[in-house]
Amino acid sequence: MSQHIAKPRTTAVILAGGTGQRVGLSIPKQLLKIAGKAVIEHTLTTFENAESIDDVIVLMAPGYVPDIEKIVAKAGFTKVKKIIEGGSTRNETTERAISALGEGLAEGEDRNVLFHDAVRPLLSQRVIDDCVTALERYQAVDVAIPSADTIIVTRTHGEDGEFITEIPDRSRLRRGQTPQAFKLSTIRRAYEVAAGDPNFQATDDCSVVLKYLPDVPIHVVAGDEYNMKVTQPVDVFIADKLFQLASTAAPEQQGEDAYRALLTGKTIVIFGGSYGIGKDIAELAESYGAHVYALGRSTTGTHVENPEEVDDALSKAYAETGRIDYVVNTAGVLRIGRLAETDNATIEEALKVNYLAPVQIARSSYKYLAETKGQLLLYTSSSYTRGRAEYSLYSSTKAAMVNLTQALSDEWAGDGIRVNCINPERTATPMRTKAFGQEPAGTLLSSEAVARTSLDVLLSELTGHVIDVRQQDPTAPAGKASGFEQALASVLDRQDGVA
Repeated sequence: MSQHIAKPRTTAVILAGGTGQRVGLSIPKQLLKIAGKAVIEHTLTTFENAESIDDVIVLMAPGYVPDIEKIVAKAGFTKVKKIIEGGSTRNETTERAISALGEGLAEGEDRNVLFHDAVRPLLSQRVIDDCVTALERYQAVDVAIPSADTIIVTRTHGEDGEFITEIPDRSRLRRGQTPQAFKLSTIRRAYEVAAGDPNFQATDDCSVVLKYLPDVPIHVVAGDEYNMKVTQPVDVFIADKLFQLASTAAPEQQGEDAYRALLTGKTIVIFGGSYGIGKDIAELAESYGAHVYALGRSTTGTHVENPEEVDDALSKAYAETGRIDYVVNTAGVLRIGRLAETDNATIEEALKVNYLAPVQIARSSYKYLAETKGQLLLYTSSSYTRGRAEYSLYSSTKAAMVNLTQALSDEWAGDGIRVNCINPERTATPMRTKAFGQEPAGTLLSSEAVARTSLDVLLSELTGHVIDVRQQDPTAPAGKASGFEQALASVLDRQDGVA
């Protein structure tokens, strides 16, 4: 009879002891805001959402522990169990972490530990999972990527400056990242041995194992290019832009019974519900027992560009059902043409329908969604990543939807309101047909597919995300692309990506 062996607990240690001197800041760089949140908050969110991580410990720069306590409390991170002041050196900081990790462990008990730089906020779930899986077989694990640059070794000759002494074979060179993962017993033993070396000074933890426990193999997990370290001023700009462009894979589809259980008795208000994606969402939600108010110019005479009509529609839905759980806006107009040749009426219509209307819908929806802890769902286009000739009005307003989503999700987080944005690939809708005519079968997403994903997003806990809806690529491995890889794919694949 085989005995069940419980998996060891896995703890992430966030190393946040650095300062902001290299990026010209008077505060630690991990407290710098990127995409509306402190760098360390993005990092902690990643580990909070990682199924393979049980708990988190933060080692923070001296004097800034209260700042992290406020971030953790506001964000509601349940996995953060300890926030400890780091040491004056990397050695001392890691030793404090090892000591904290050993507290409460039974004799002979071990655990997995992942050390991660707080200023690497773009870490993917795939890398975390690969590290934890590797610890089932190895005692020490590093994360690295191939070097795209040629590495040179130099020597300084007085006032003449530096000269090359060696050019190593690039095919064998890797750029180290974090996390670095260990069995606690292994990293503890490495530091105990290192303590006997009067010249010991660590820059990373794998180097300590390599030098002081040479018989322990260090397995290498593939990192990714997005797992960058915010160190230089330019890194702040790059990381901020990557977060802006990042997209999220659609949530897994619910089963029929789950849809019915989650939607029965809920109220959904859909602006732009006369046809296309909005109409399909309405029909789906209604089939699962939701109270649906599908509003549109051609069906209910609702003009989204008129704030009074938006207010009246929401007020009516609330009066009749006593609640509003979800507000969806799929209304939009597509006007293509050179801006210099576009008349004022066309410009005004595009701005009112594509930008001001969602702003008004959001403002009017707030009080209802705060009551139900509901969600506002907006729509963008893949053209939001870069405006193109003759799409200036459409692309710029769709970019505004992404920024509006990200801003409101942060602004309304304390009220429990979720805000997300759907980014559909080219979709077969009446608006698109009117603009481009009939297109080859199989080249467009169906509006029903986008509607189904929209429903999945509404029923998820996501907030602040841009969710890509793309035609399935049968050659792509499922679940392996990060949000940043999806964003890149969206940019590269962009043609006339209008919904």
